Amino acid sequence: MPLRIVASRDHPQLLTLPWHLPIEQWSSDLLVALPQGISRHVVRLVRVGNDVYAVKETRPRMAFREYQTLRDLRRLDLPTVEPVGVIDGRRSGSGDEIEPALVTRHLRFSLPYRSVFAHGLRPESLPKVVDALAVLLARLHLTGFFWGDVSLSNVLFRRSAGEFAAYLVDAETGELHPELSEGQREQDLEIAEVNLYGELLDLQAGGLLDDEVDPLATVHRARSRYDALWEELTGAEEFGTDEMWRIEQRVERLNDLGFDVDELDIISDWQGATVRLQPKVVEAGHHARELQSLTGLDVEDNQARRLLNDLASFATSHGIDAEDRSVVAHRWLTEVFEPVTALVPRHLRERLEPAEVFHEVLEHRWFLSERAGHEVDILHATQSYVEEVLAARPEEAVASTEPSP
Repeated sequence: MPLRIVASRDHPQLLTLPWHLPIEQWSSDLLVALPQGISRHVVRLVRVGNDVYAVKETRPRMAFREYQTLRDLRRLDLPTVEPVGVIDGRRSGSGDEIEPALVTRHLRFSLPYRSVFAHGLRPESLPKVVDALAVLLARLHLTGFFWGDVSLSNVLFRRSAGEFAAYLVDAETGELHPELSEGQREQDLEIAEVNLYGELLDLQAGGLLDDEVDPLATVHRARSRYDALWEELTGAEEFGTDEMWRIEQRVERLNDLGFDVDELDIISDWQGATVRLQPKVVEAGHHARELQSLTGLDVEDNQARRLLNDLASFATSHGIDAEDRSVVAHRWLTEVFEPVTALVPRHLRERLEPAEVFHEVLEHRWFLSERAGHEVDILHATQSYVEEVLAARPEEAVASTEPSP
């Protein structure tokens, strides 16, 4: 059987990899030294040209199934790694069969959970990690995806304005349905609780998590966070016809959580005295879409919320808040955001993505201003941040072989 690549588009550069060898035998000059999570399969991160891919050996049925599942989830605009293809028909030089390989694109600026903790995560920041997992699970369930193996190990985390955004990286056991039953959701939640508890104990045993952290309480928090979010996203509420303002209030609460409401189910009783309201179609990424429409920046939703707040402050401080928002956004982009990110030296641009750098500059500026007793210029704050904070950070992306702009 000849070597076969099943992919959504051509990736001729993949043919240059030594598919006649099991990936655990690939030479080190192909591999990229980036943190990797724990996996039941052999997984390697490799560079091909200017791109970095994750290559996982698995059984044929599982490789093709996971590839298709990831494609379906990406079409639904869910936070997952990008599937590139499946390499099938692999044989060694002696003719022995080698398992197919699922290839996904490496998610830049992402970290597996053990690396998040190894980078010195403070105990008070732990809830941000489990909250990110809870939000991801709620989003997946909302679209009818049964995960089947919910765990920190199957997620990659990206920083998002002091919080974390979680991306599904392993969909091997997942199933996409038109809608999940309560039993399916509950099964996923039980799996999540067991796996999360075990992973937290493992972190403590490895000295990566403070002994004072209560793993069981953390698991309960994750469940409570999920339940509260699920109720807000899907729960029905009743109110009198003289309280119609509550419809707008419900939509605003969902917007604050980062969700847009595309459709509401509003039913009044036969007497017309009460109204029943339930969100019908809910889509994540409210702030990210708003920022992208104004500036073209494509960032995480929490980052977008922070940048939109700074944009609003810029407009107010310059007395231009009554002008067209697109005009204000262009001025903010060219006078504030771009000058700040341009001050980051080339050799430090792989430490954090630009939107996260901007967020941390704002945090650093607040600290400097409080210490100085007056507002510090943002460009001065950026220079101080680069020298005192960013230079000490580990890289969280892969440097491109192309020259930086």
